[in-house]
Amino acid sequence: MLPLAHRPSRQASCPIKVSFEFFPPKTEEMEATLWASIERLAPLDPHFVSVTYGAGGSTRERTHATVARLVRETHLKPAAHLTCVAATKAEVDNVVQSYWDAGVRHVVALRGDPVGGLGTAYAPHQEGYQRTCDLVAGIKAIGDFEVSVSAYPEKHPEAASLEADIDVLQEKVDCGADRAITQFFFDNDVYFRYLDRVRARGIDIPIIPGIVPVQNFKQTANFARKTGASIPEWLAARFEGLDNDVETRKLIAAAVAAEQVIDLVDRGVNEFHFYTMNRADLVYAICRLLGLRSQAERVAA
Repeated sequence: MLPLAHRPSRQASCPIKVSFEFFPPKTEEMEATLWASIERLAPLDPHFVSVTYGAGGSTRERTHATVARLVRETHLKPAAHLTCVAATKAEVDNVVQSYWDAGVRHVVALRGDPVGGLGTAYAPHQEGYQRTCDLVAGIKAIGDFEVSVSAYPEKHPEAASLEADIDVLQEKVDCGADRAITQFFFDNDVYFRYLDRVRARGIDIPIIPGIVPVQNFKQTANFARKTGASIPEWLAARFEGLDNDVETRKLIAAAVAAEQVIDLVDRGVNEFHFYTMNRADLVYAICRLLGLRSQAERVAA
């Protein structure tokens, strides 16, 4: 990736759109952090905000509670994550119907992590949805939901090949998926090579880049290894020796994320999905760099 000073400045032809991902809190302290982050980011008028779903449906109730509160107390459009794991079709359908009844009209449909967590073997429920494409079709049969799915620029870690993984994406599109959100990546060329291959297959839904501002490099690198996302050597070098230097890590993280999203904008991307980790500061700063402003600021201008 070229340094900012050595790249031409070219804005995307369409307005920038962003979406934010949160996870349901486990404790009162985490709940306070989550809602402070939502309050901080809400004025940027995101396209939607998604709420994750734990392995084996372990956060089902907390996910639903968070989504329901978003509907009741904010103007935001929530997208509820939903998986195939550890539940019958009837149980999953009941969750989908409960979201519809709560006013939710967007679901992020995922196969889901194995009950034992990343790295363990996945086993579908005998009476459940077997694959993500089946789940997408089931959601669409219940209501006129917008359905987002996942995409993997460096392939899903369980896929035999990238082409096989794109086959899976095609199946999800054939069953009604409206958009795909990518696993995070740090090398933008990886995203564009993937996009070229997807488009060559005739898949024309939006493929939204998933961006993770690095709050903790060691945690991010560990998660990347489990999910098949690569960590470039230049990125590891930037954080080397900063384990005990929190403030410098924050500055480096902001610079890395800013370089990545501005490069994507320069190359024509106008929509981003941020994995916030329930922390608003870095994401808010990046969105400001993208030119996003609150409605009050827009009116004042």
